Amino acid sequence: MTQDDIDASKAPLIEHLAELRDRLIKAFVALAVAFVICIIFRNQIVDFLSYPLLRIRPDAELMVLSPQELFFTVINISLWGAFFLAFPFIAAQIWGFVAPGLYKNEQGAFLPFLVATPFLFFLGASLAYFVVIPLALDWLINFAEAEKNISVETTYSVRQFIDFIKTLLFAFGVSFQLPVLLTLLGKAGIVTADGLKEWRKYAIVGIAFMAMILTPPDPISQLALGVPTYLLYEISIHLVAMFERKEKKRRKDLGLDDDDDDDDEDDL
Repeated sequence: MTQDDIDASKAPLIEHLAELRDRLIKAFVALAVAFVICIIFRNQIVDFLSYPLLRIRPDAELMVLSPQELFFTVINISLWGAFFLAFPFIAAQIWGFVAPGLYKNEQGAFLPFLVATPFLFFLGASLAYFVVIPLALDWLINFAEAEKNISVETTYSVRQFIDFIKTLLFAFGVSFQLPVLLTLLGKAGIVTADGLKEWRKYAIVGIAFMAMILTPPDPISQLALGVPTYLLYEISIHLVAMFERKEKKRRKDLGLDDDDDDDDEDDL
């Protein structure tokens, strides 16, 4: 290889690195702008996150237990909110960098996953926010109130409460990514529909264990996470099977049918 060939190969690499740098800068700027917006509307964010508690305890109040608690809580929820607010722009930057290096059919296969990821996360977080969290809080408070010589105050630590809400929202949002993960693994040939069917009983145990760890110790919350997650597992089986049928048809159209390959190996 001549020096001119080496210099020519370096040029595209430098261009890609420059483009990556520009897109990372744009993503960080978007994140910083979103962070400032969340700082400005911090009271509205706290009100939004405390709504599930106020639904069941209208007289409840959030309080700080130390001078620095409110400051770090505001920074925490602002960073958390900034990521979700800026995610569409960040995802667009990722897609803009990756898409030119993909074939047209690869772009068509990858884009639905990029769209489905935030949609499924939003769906899972909505289930937690509107259904699971109010039920879990009600169960936990009633459980404490049922004990003798224990009184439940109407004031709660803002940091502990916000962390509790964030944990459940994140747990449900991530759990709803199961179809995306399994379908991508199916496209990569790591898992198959038949394999997922055989592992169904282990999946049920794993999902039940995950629901027990990620949710409060009440059966309602655990069922609210476990049942939809298992349904998503079943949906994943059908998605992987659908992809396998399409791939088999494509190989057959190209004359690359697996059965023909197996016959050739038997003849040898």
